[in-house]
Amino acid sequence: MKRERTVQVVLVLVGLLYLTWAYITFDNLWHLTWLQKHQDSMPMFTSLNAVLGVFLLLAVKEPAKHRSLIAYGAWSSLAHAFTMAIMSVEAWSHGMHRQDGPFDIVFIGAIGVLLLVVLPAKEPSTAGTEKLQYARTAVQLDPPGA
Repeated sequence: MKRERTVQVVLVLVGLLYLTWAYITFDNLWHLTWLQKHQDSMPMFTSLNAVLGVFLLLAVKEPAKHRSLIAYGAWSSLAHAFTMAIMSVEAWSHGMHRQDGPFDIVFIGAIGVLLLVVLPAKEPSTAGTEKLQYARTAVQLDPPGA
């Protein structure tokens, strides 16, 4: 039970953190920041993370049933951190500096690792049990004396 509570706490924290991206999305769209800074992808990216935050919060009640969603949150965070790292190295090699610092890369990467660490175990498959139950029911339905 302690592990499940830990998973729930992590999901709430990460979900709320990602939900704050909704404010960033709204702010970018309302003040046309994305247009002035030529960052067309920024509102699209922030809206994806905001929606992910909502769904991570919905997964809090039954984390085991939302394992693939949690895994998606983890791997998308790691992909984001990896992409930011590559972009930072490329910018640095061309004598430029990006707004994202090393802390941002480590922070987003740590979220991905944390979600992988608390990822609930796979639930046992019930497909074989359902087939067995169906076979038993089919045998029982045969008329007596047949």
